[in-house]
This record gives sequence, C-alpha cells and structure tokens, in this order.
Amino acid sequence: MKLSEIKKQLSTLENVTFVLPNGTYVPEHFHVTEVGLITKNFIDCGGKVREEIVVNFQLWDANDFEHRLKPKKLLDIIELSEKVLGIKDHEIEVEYQSDTIGKYDLGFNGKDFTLVNKLTACLAEDQCGIPKDKQKVKISEIPSQNNSCTPGGGCC
Repeated sequence: MKLSEIKKQLSTLENVTFVLPNGTYVPEHFHVTEVGLITKNFIDCGGKVREEIVVNFQLWDANDFEHRLKPKKLLDIIELSEKVLGIKDHEIEVEYQSDTIGKYDLGFNGKDFTLVNKLTACLAEDQCGIPKDKQKVKISEIPSQNNSCTPGGGCC
C-alpha cells in the first residue's frame, strides 16, 4: 500500500485498527512511534546496484491502555512527516514488535489495515544459478520401447 492509499482510507474511517497475519489485532492502545523514510542501497547477488525506498511506520503498544489513535491524528502525523522529511508517495512498510522486530507490508481489507508478511527473494535468479522448475511429464505419455533399449531409442 502506498502512502496516498492509507491517507485515502484514513479519511473514511472512525477507528484505526491493524490486524496481524495470524488474524489477531494489534492492541487498540498502540502508538505510531515513528513515521520515517528508509532508503536502502544494495547490490544483489548478480552484481546489480539497486535502491529501495519505503515509508516506515513503527507500531508500539505500551501500558498506556487508555490511548486510542484516531484516523485524523495519524493523518496529521503523516502530513507532518511528508512536510518535514520530504516524503513522497512510496510503499509503506510497518514495523511491529513480536519475538523480534517484524517488518510487514501493509494492506487494507475494507475495515482494518492488515500487516502482510514480507518474503525474501532472489532478485537475480538468472545470474546465480537457481534451477528453473522441472518440467512435469506424465509417465503414460512416455513412449514404450518393447522392453528393449537401443542407442537413441529414448528408453534410457
């Protein structure tokens, strides 16, 4: 989800809720402790230089059980971040504490913002020798050779 999309959704909501991939909700007393711009410059395993830019939201729940972040307040935080940090309309990455700091993509299901598991991937599969998927062949489609094997006969 891009920053423009969350702003559009926030303008229609009465409450801000986040759902983890396992279906449980981030506690309703969470805080957005950071909105930032992260730029990652790297070289993939094929030697290509790449750049990734994301808007980062950090969610945190404390013992502040009376806290409730309203959509307007989150919009204000986002707009201040855009102004002060020069943030553009990038994809959003959400950090949330579980066993370690988890990083998630952000989705929306019509009511709640959803934290979507991120996956690693090879960005240069053609460069690092990852085999293509094996071709599936039905045994019934392999021609039979009358139990004899001759050079070039296709049975071995």
